[in-house]
Amino acid sequence: MSSSSSIKVSSFTAFLISIWAVSLLLVVVPGEASVHKYTGEKFGIKGNAFVVHGGSEGIYSSPIPTNLSDSSKPDSFIRFEKIIFKRPKEFSNFTSWPIHAIIFEVDDRETIGGSAYGGQRAVCCTADLAKLGVCKQGNIIYRPSTITPGWPQVFDVSFKADELDAMLQPSLIQITKTGMYNLYFIHCDLNLEEVIVEGKTIWKNPTGYLPGRMAPLMNFYAFLSLAFVLLGIFWFSQYARFWREVLTLQNCITLVITLGMFEMALWYFDYAKFNETGVRPIGITVWAVTFGTVKRTVSRLIILMVSMGYGVVRPTLGGLTSKVLMLGGTFFIASEVLELVENVGAISDLSGKARLFFVLPVAVLDAAFILWIFTSLSATLNKLQARRMLAKLDIYRKFTNALVVAVIVSVGWICYELYFKSSDSYNEHWQNAWIIPAFWQVLSFSLLCVICALWAPSQNSMRYAYSDDGSEEFDKDDSLTLIKPSLIPSKDVWSTPDVRPVHGGNGLSNGDLGEDKTE
Repeated sequence: MSSSSSIKVSSFTAFLISIWAVSLLLVVVPGEASVHKYTGEKFGIKGNAFVVHGGSEGIYSSPIPTNLSDSSKPDSFIRFEKIIFKRPKEFSNFTSWPIHAIIFEVDDRETIGGSAYGGQRAVCCTADLAKLGVCKQGNIIYRPSTITPGWPQVFDVSFKADELDAMLQPSLIQITKTGMYNLYFIHCDLNLEEVIVEGKTIWKNPTGYLPGRMAPLMNFYAFLSLAFVLLGIFWFSQYARFWREVLTLQNCITLVITLGMFEMALWYFDYAKFNETGVRPIGITVWAVTFGTVKRTVSRLIILMVSMGYGVVRPTLGGLTSKVLMLGGTFFIASEVLELVENVGAISDLSGKARLFFVLPVAVLDAAFILWIFTSLSATLNKLQARRMLAKLDIYRKFTNALVVAVIVSVGWICYELYFKSSDSYNEHWQNAWIIPAFWQVLSFSLLCVICALWAPSQNSMRYAYSDDGSEEFDKDDSLTLIKPSLIPSKDVWSTPDVRPVHGGNGLSNGDLGEDKTE
């Protein structure tokens, strides 16, 4: 590569790093999750109510204690700690309507709100409903659950005249039914429009502080870490045995395996720490996301370069190097930002529109990779077939089949994922949500295993390397057939216009030999 090209690539790399740093500063905020902190959140208008969403999590049930005198904490609970509502001094000269904290399971969502005379559904009790005697004006409307007695759980507090702060009584709610629980702070007082909420709530599952939809992922990453270790043992043992025969491609595969081992270990420690403390460890999460993004980027670049025939039918990528690096760098930035937004600092799932903003660029870049890979593979397969490189052709056909299967499975799974999320607006299937990210990790690992099996270091590794001495145009078996006596001329001999006899009487023509040896 020329010095000018090196300067361009270096400048482009510096540009990507600067964008990544800015993106990191924009999206990295203090991690919350099972310890939900409220730092001055304002109430937003929803219908005729003022609302702050306090969190949504899947929680597994804990058994009801048989000993009523037992004062120990239950295994699953939601706990309020120092929930304080604050209002400005200029709006403190009156006694307010109550501010409610309501916790309900998603199956009981229809018990919240009501309507008078079949009109629009309202959360706050209206004057018409108050006249009917079904609620008290200024309070929220809810009915007891027919599924779980004693639910929804509602707590309230009011501001007294000249009072600036109102503290919600500390409470611990035991969870005795597995489900997706939602917490909302709601008030119906127009004079409390400037009120903010501070404090925190703690949500706990029987096995720790991991949200229920994420809890299975800790064991999953422990299993996948072990799988990467076993793959690494196989690969590195082959690498050590045949290190003299190692190709550049195999060094790249070694890098991907190493990155994968670090990524899986970091994800496991991330979830383990999260489960123990209830606060996501930002440092570990960022490193896990970054290692994973680098691994995915390098993997795609390797597959693209292999598809182009790099190191097999061409010694370099030539003028395509800068385009390949630009596509890889852009993919890294888009993927890194998406993963940081999804994993760092998120209390609840992103809304569909917000997530689409980050998912769309990654999807477009993935499509560009796939299109370029298969276009290059087609050209490489044709070239290998034309040159009669049967050993390389065989391995490339297997590689192509593996990619085709991976793409078909990916498209099928994307359709399923879209169906899963579109049909689960209220996160009722949260117990199966962990399968979505786990599937992509399993598919990526499976494809890596196929690549390792096809290009494992061996004593014949150099057989698949690029060589410009002309000998690679044929496999060993094909070369031998060219020097065997032939009693019957081939079809190509009869169709060649200038057939000159070869002195030596073996029945083959110079034209035949020359035509076979050309590409």
